[in-house]
Formats: sequence, structure tokens, C-alpha cells
Amino acid sequence: MVHEKILVLDFGGQYNQLIARKVREQGVYCDLLPYNQSVDQIREYDPIGIIFTGGPNSVYETGAPRIDARIFTLGIPILGICYGCQLIAYTLGGRVTHADTREYGKRAIQYSKSLLFAGVCAENTCWMSHTDFVSSVPSGFCVTATTPTCPAAAFEDAARKIYGIQFHAEVHHTVEGEKILHNFLYGICGAKGDWTMSNFVTEQVERLRQKITGKKVLCAMSGGVDSAVAATLIHRAAGENLTCVFVDHGLLRKGEAEEVVSVFRDRLGMNLVKVDARERFLNRLQGVSEPEEKRKRIGEEFIKVFEAEAKKIGTVDYLVQGTIYPDVIESGKGASAVIKSHHNVGGLPSVVDFREIIEPLRDLFKDEVRKVGTELGLPDSVVQRQPFPGPGLAIRIMGEVTEEKLKTLRDADAILREEILKAGLNREIWQYFAVITSTSTVGVMGDARTYEPVIALRAVTSVDAMTADWAKIPYDVLETIANRIINEVEHANRIVYDITSKPPATIEWE
Repeated sequence: MVHEKILVLDFGGQYNQLIARKVREQGVYCDLLPYNQSVDQIREYDPIGIIFTGGPNSVYETGAPRIDARIFTLGIPILGICYGCQLIAYTLGGRVTHADTREYGKRAIQYSKSLLFAGVCAENTCWMSHTDFVSSVPSGFCVTATTPTCPAAAFEDAARKIYGIQFHAEVHHTVEGEKILHNFLYGICGAKGDWTMSNFVTEQVERLRQKITGKKVLCAMSGGVDSAVAATLIHRAAGENLTCVFVDHGLLRKGEAEEVVSVFRDRLGMNLVKVDARERFLNRLQGVSEPEEKRKRIGEEFIKVFEAEAKKIGTVDYLVQGTIYPDVIESGKGASAVIKSHHNVGGLPSVVDFREIIEPLRDLFKDEVRKVGTELGLPDSVVQRQPFPGPGLAIRIMGEVTEEKLKTLRDADAILREEILKAGLNREIWQYFAVITSTSTVGVMGDARTYEPVIALRAVTSVDAMTADWAKIPYDVLETIANRIINEVEHANRIVYDITSKPPATIEWE
């Protein structure tokens, strides 16, 4: 099936992936590609609409991103957001002016009659993030929205279907922003909405069957959402010809290794090889405190273990990789086919003899991957699993990793997760976990002095993990968590809660 497509041209703004996600949430497929696509490339892509994203530049700066003016002669509807809006004005003869002060945050906005704002309240709130603004629109355009400080918060040439908005409709702070995007996609571009995860699963399984039927396929199963969904999708197409290798390095959360085996081997009937390498990894981490050295050693040891297991299996035709769309975007490679030829990924291809790599999720955002997992019948405990770093608990233990610290951390982390779930906060909070810090403090338990490492709790809300705010967990829930950890977990005498946002902090501590 050939899907209708929106082309999102990337000018380097902070919300660019969010724009693409919001388009797909409306049931329309889109790709986020670099802004310097040629007119011929755009014709070949054949989109039903084009969106110019925001960006950090001024249109007057030397070397600022530009567009070929011929794009406006293609007859394809165009929506410019923030910098994209200014670029439309600049390219077509309008005037862009540098403001004395940067306009950032919520602003009152007034909309005029426009197909773009159909059904949107005339007096509303939008989210601004800019310094330059359009002070004069190009000939043939009319202003369709204003704010007290922005004379052309939106403008359009409806006859040519060219629209510019200075505000960010993709950000949830813009009231009815999703309706504005919906109006562009369906009212202006004529979208039918043929992008669903159900369609994706059906089409992808059929495509994979044609490619890999009768071939040997190997997958490194981490237990994370991406590899779990990728393996399940491949299993639908390859059946018993898929072998999953799950390396238990002893750095997983409480009960996760057992759940991987239970779900994928026992419930789904996959050919899953579980390798118990806990002692090997602990030995490699002995005496190591520096975070990057931990990562390096864990990565090297994983490759060695995986290589040994792969040799037992012999030559395979395909290696499964859980690459998702943000990985593709951030690597700068743009859109690619579902299955791509042999290349080096994460160190594995250099130690495994195979013909090609299969990346069945490379066109999907994380939230879409979760939806595919649900379509495939995976349990919520897998599909909604918290983001988890590759090195596992090793980088949530400050300093040297020991079996004693791992047990303490697993137990504390399990209590945190249990109480968040019990309080019904698990879908509101992006990520939550415990950390064993490198600072020890004095405590008194049972009239005896204790001296144990401080345990920190971290919980954040986020849309895409690019930025994050600390989660406002109710005090009574925090109190229950802290009390349970102190009373039920060995080597715990002090609990602290991290209330730092990202930036300036990162989500993880190491």
C-alpha cells in the first residue's frame, strides 16, 4: 500500500521531531528530512503537503538555511512554523524584523477567518519562541492572526495554499494546536488518514515474509521495548527460523530477566536462548568507578558473549536491529528502506556472519513502537516498560558495582515502581528509577548506628526526553515509597528525591 505523505523539512528547531510525531498521531505518515531537499527530490517524494519547521537562525544571517523559491510553484500546500514562517515571508518578498526582546512562552492570540483556523476559538492562547518576527507580509498574503507584540502571528495566501504561523501549533501549550494541524492536514492537504499501526503490522509482516521466508534470522534481545517489538514482528514472519539471544548480564531490574523468558519463550513460543553471564559482567566491572569505563567494559563483554552464542548457531542470513526513527534522524541519514544492506551497527556486525540487517521499526517513533507492541499482543508490562539505559543498573550505581549494591538497588527500584503503579501515576511520568549514590550518611536503626550510601529517587515528565521536568509526585506517595525502602531494603537509611529538570541536569545520574 502506498501511503499519503507529508514532508517535514527540518531547519534545526527544538520541536522538529514533535511536529512529525503530531502529524503521525493525526493518522498521516510523514518523514522529517533535511531542509536542503532539491525541488526534484520533493517532486519524487510526492507529498500531499509540506511543513517547514522552526530553527535557531535568523533569515538574514550568513549561511542561514534557505529554500529554493521554486518550491512555491509546485502546487503543494505549505505550512511554515516559526523560522519556517519567517522564511516564507523573506523568500517571497515580505520583511522580517529583529525584535528588541525575545518573545518566549504563552501569548494571547486573536485569529481571523481562515480554513487553517476553522473551528478554533477566535481569542485563544499560543506558544511563542522567537526573536525575529514578520513585520510585513509578502504581496498577495493576508494576516490571519495577531498578538499584542506580533503583528503577523499568522498569514496566508489561500489561493496558493501557503500558510505561515509564528507560533508553535505542535506544542501542547498552544490551545487547539492539534486542531490547527488537523485543519492543515485534512482541510487543506486533503488527507484521508491511512496511517495506522494496525495497517503497519499487516503490511510489514507481509513484506518481511516475502523477504525472509526460509531464511535464518538472529536477534539480540535486550528485554527493552524496541528489541522486544522488533523480535515479535519478525517472529510473525519468520517463525521458528528466528533465534533470539538474550544475554542476562545481571544488571537488569528486579524480575526482568524472568519476565523476558516467560513472555517470549513460554507465552509466544519464540526460540529464545538465555545466556547467564552475570558473573562474567561483575568480574569485568570489579574495581571500576568511572561511568564511561563501565559503559565500555559492558559493551565489550556483551559483544564477546553474543559472538560466542552466535557461533553456536552458525551462519545466519539476517540480523535484527531495533533501530527506531529518532535514531535515523539523529544519525543524519534521513529516510531509508525497511531493510538495508550490511553495515556496522553497535559492534555486532563485525563479529556475526550475516548477509543483511533487518530494521523493521526504523520508520517509527517510540510511541508508535509501543502501539505496534500492543497490536502484536505483547503485555503492558513489556510495551509500557520504562526507558532503560544499555549498561543497565551499572550506571545507576555511583562508583563500583557490587552484588550487594545491585540487590539493594533492585529492591529499592522495585518498591518505587510498585508504588507509582499503585498510585496510578505510571502513565503520567515518563521515567522513574532509584540510584545508589556515592555519598554515605549516618543513620540510627534499632538503636544502632548505621552508615550507608544515600538512595536517590528520580522521576521526570517529558514528551521526547530532549527536555524533562521533575515529576510532582504527591508527598504521601513519596512518604510511602521512602518508608517502604527504609523498612524493607537492606543497606538503606536515607532517601532523597531529585527535583532537578533537564537541562541543566540529565535524566540519568551517570
